[in-house]
Amino acid sequence: MARMTPAQRAWRRRFEDLIALAAPALDLVLAAGDRASRLVASEDYDYYPVLSPEEPEPSPPPPLGGAGSDA
Repeated sequence: MARMTPAQRAWRRRFEDLIALAAPALDLVLAAGDRASRLVASEDYDYYPVLSPEEPEPSPPPPLGGAGSDA
């Protein structure tokens, strides 16, 4: 990679300082959005927990009619 000129280093430092300055505000925006999404849609029906390789695969749910139903 080519060496940066002094002007390029100065611009890079300015942008990095700007990002560092904005980071706390952006973190607040992300936290507020997370809270709002949890309040609006408290149930996540599309969520499937990740299983680690050590955990056995869960058994399927029982049939809807129940174990002893004649239906």
